[in-house]
Amino acid sequence: MPVASGSLWLHEIRSQVFRNTRLLRVWLPPDYDGWGEVRYPVLFLNDGQNLFDRATAFAGVHWRVGETATRLIAERKIRPLIIIGIDNTKGRAREYIPYTAGDPKVKNPRGKCYPEFLRREVMPLIEERYPVLKGAEHTGLGGSSLGGLITLYTELAAPGVFGRLLIESPSLFVANGKIIDECRSVRNWPARVYLGMGTEETGDPARDARIVEDVRKLESVLRGAGLDDGRLRVRIDEGATHNESAWAARFPDALEFLYAN
Repeated sequence: MPVASGSLWLHEIRSQVFRNTRLLRVWLPPDYDGWGEVRYPVLFLNDGQNLFDRATAFAGVHWRVGETATRLIAERKIRPLIIIGIDNTKGRAREYIPYTAGDPKVKNPRGKCYPEFLRREVMPLIEERYPVLKGAEHTGLGGSSLGGLITLYTELAAPGVFGRLLIESPSLFVANGKIIDECRSVRNWPARVYLGMGTEETGDPARDARIVEDVRKLESVLRGAGLDDGRLRVRIDEGATHNESAWAARFPDALEFLYAN
């Protein structure tokens, strides 16, 4: 189906890791001709329903991924790339949370299986059917909220697979901030990391302050590991909330930073 001058292809994937089925949404750039002579960088994004189409997006608001990528490619701010939306399932929280935690309380979290799901099932399917460039320098992963948490966890569990991370409004509070503590021992990070957050994510001033503080803690960890402004961009938007509109608004900045031409 045509989407904002590119095209969107849907693939059903039956996961042996999670024992369920979901869609992969593959956005192809306007210059894609199907012959496979040109190979493209690739960006995998969680919560695929919310990326390309308001009809499938939460609350009818999507990230406008196709529109944004098309515009930035036309302006030569980024090189053409392929973007993969990985749909969530009814078990979203279980799949995106890697730790046993009281907040949010999830029975039998299975997030520790997500890196295997990506590497063993999602990535091979895409590499078999589409002309994507292989290697961390050409491969990105991103998500928002719990999708941002599992993006960060995947980097810890599978280092060297993804060279670009897009982490939006990550749920760093899960398990009392365990993910931040685990990040402290990591020295080798991807070539580029984009970290976005709003100052009014929850509407509770005290909790919002803690959320922003968590992001600053993560930023400090990444800076301490040697990520300078060329490798790390942290954007904290005054008044921005926890929704698709906010993530859509920051997506152009994130995409240009991660995939600058």
